[in-house]
Amino acid sequence: MGQSAFIKLVPESTVQQITLKDLKDKIHHYIDMTSKTGKQLSWGYADMAFPYTIVEKTESEGTWFYLKGNDPKLYKYIIFGVGAQELEEAGEKKQQHFIQVVLPEDGTHGDKGKANEFCKYLAKEYKGELHLFNGRVMYYYPRK
Repeated sequence: MGQSAFIKLVPESTVQQITLKDLKDKIHHYIDMTSKTGKQLSWGYADMAFPYTIVEKTESEGTWFYLKGNDPKLYKYIIFGVGAQELEEAGEKKQQHFIQVVLPEDGTHGDKGKANEFCKYLAKEYKGELHLFNGRVMYYYPRK
């Protein structure tokens, strides 16, 4: 498998758990925002800002979907999934939900750039903790 980035939903996040439908809704909101920007600029910005088609396989069982690039030379695939992991804090077990973004091994530089952009957008929207592909962490929630 390729590289993975994670958006972890922390107690300070806007939501504590996420479904695939919620994630798709955020992606559609992103597409809508960029198309409105394009209309203001009188330019087809939406096609450049989101050069993908959303594809969901029947075997994904509501846990993942992928974005298929419209121009295979520049963009191939980005995979999005949702899940949860068990954490133990102060002797108490809790579930921490997350969004996983995967770049397949044959992904392009364009895919990585767009994946980073989508990750930052989603982390900002959900006020989550973003673990980037390179291992660095960005905090989009108020820290004490």
